[in-house]
Amino acid sequence: MAGRSGKFAGDDPFVLVRSWLKEATASEPNDPNAIALSTVDADGLPNVRMVLLKDVEDDAFVFYTNYESQKAQELDQAGKAAFVLHWKSLHRQVRVRGLITKEDGPKADEYYASRSLPSRLGAWASRQSQPLSSRTALMAEVAKVTATKGTNPARPPYWGGYRLTPVEIEFWADGDHRLHDRFRWRRATVDAPWDVQRLNP
Repeated sequence: MAGRSGKFAGDDPFVLVRSWLKEATASEPNDPNAIALSTVDADGLPNVRMVLLKDVEDDAFVFYTNYESQKAQELDQAGKAAFVLHWKSLHRQVRVRGLITKEDGPKADEYYASRSLPSRLGAWASRQSQPLSSRTALMAEVAKVTATKGTNPARPPYWGGYRLTPVEIEFWADGDHRLHDRFRWRRATVDAPWDVQRLNP
């Protein structure tokens, strides 16, 4: 497509996301892989929260959470989600929309094992999104889990990953006088070829 050069160049949107993320890792002060993940509840009311993107695969994006959390319930119910990566240091963002599937196998085990021990124990101790009487109660649960699970706890059955396979990815970069550059990659299904269009700012 004409005009897709420089920072927008390439024929694979996943390679482009990885390239932008690599640049952001060098310039963004905190969590360059933070995404604002958007879901909807059973009534269609939106929810959004920050989550860490853990992998950009060849055809999908992967993040992890507690399967009993509100976000997981909404992901399971709708089977669709959206997120945005925003890098203030680069004046760029990437918007993604697509279909959701669980990552609940060896890859989730591997990622869980790579986390720090306190984070692994915390995944066992926290009943994410459920009411909590006090911080003291949470820390008591962490101590209990630490005593029972030891130094190499297995991944909890209610904790794992989600894979978002996109049908739309939009790359946005700040332009002078608010004349931003936007390119939208869109496909009818996850197996269809991408169509790329430049959008008005």
